[in-house]
Amino acid sequence: MGDPRLDTFRRIPLFAGCSDEGLQRIVELATEAEVPAGHVLIQPGLEGSGFFVLEEGTVTVEAHDHPAELGPGEFFGELALLTPEAVRSARVRATTPVRFLAISRRDFESLLEGEPKMALAMLRTLAHRLAVAAHG
Repeated sequence: MGDPRLDTFRRIPLFAGCSDEGLQRIVELATEAEVPAGHVLIQPGLEGSGFFVLEEGTVTVEAHDHPAELGPGEFFGELALLTPEAVRSARVRATTPVRFLAISRRDFESLLEGEPKMALAMLRTLAHRLAVAAHG
């Protein structure tokens, strides 16, 4: 009964507060992909076309002088979708083989409007990242 990926998505902290309908929508909109270690997922200066949530593996976010490693359940690529310039500000490289979910810009905006708890979880993470970067 239902899509087995719902439970997988529910375990991702960003989606934990979403309604069942919201989770089903994310399942329908997200594209699952895999890349090998060393693959560059995001290049600075390019237009941001999507948002990514890690399911397995780790990536390194190379921004300014503060590289950060992200693992399963964490997300990246949202900043270029939330800013008017819509350009990537960091390089994101797979440090291990990774499996991730990709959500397009248009679908991302629609999800944020329909799932306020997801938007709130994202804002909390962004505020934390900014605080860490400022005190680096």
